[in-house]
Amino acid sequence: MQTIRLQTFIKAKAELVFDLSRDIDLHRQSAAGTNETAVAGKTAGLLALGETVTWRAKHFGLFHRLTVQITEMERPLRFTDVMLKGPFKSMQHQHLFSDVDNGTWMYDVFSFEAPFGYLGRFVELLFLRSYMTAFLKKRNEILKAVAESMALSSDDLDSTNN
Repeated sequence: MQTIRLQTFIKAKAELVFDLSRDIDLHRQSAAGTNETAVAGKTAGLLALGETVTWRAKHFGLFHRLTVQITEMERPLRFTDVMLKGPFKSMQHQHLFSDVDNGTWMYDVFSFEAPFGYLGRFVELLFLRSYMTAFLKKRNEILKAVAESMALSSDDLDSTNN
């Protein structure tokens, strides 16, 4: 089992970052390089507790399907999605948010296990861990850019209303 831990600082309120993190349309945008699309379950909007989404994406030259369910949620502090069906033996992604004075710390704890026993563990170490880390970092970069742009626009509106 591999666990990837990332932290990203975003100059936006935790509520906004939390909602963008579970936005199917933004996820599709952040995963454009893999032609990722939601094909079953909830296919647009914000995922809620208990909901599922099935993603179809191209990784390593092959199309894969991954079905995840939101298994826990406490807005705007955390939510967890867990793989129900897909290419991993197991996968869990915890999304954690900490509101601070000038923004939000977003933490990802992404745990996964490849199938095929020892061969799968070798693949995890050889390239899958670095591939998934890069995939998550790209997602976070886009989420950060969108959140900060929205927060800036909101701040601009707030300052004109005062």
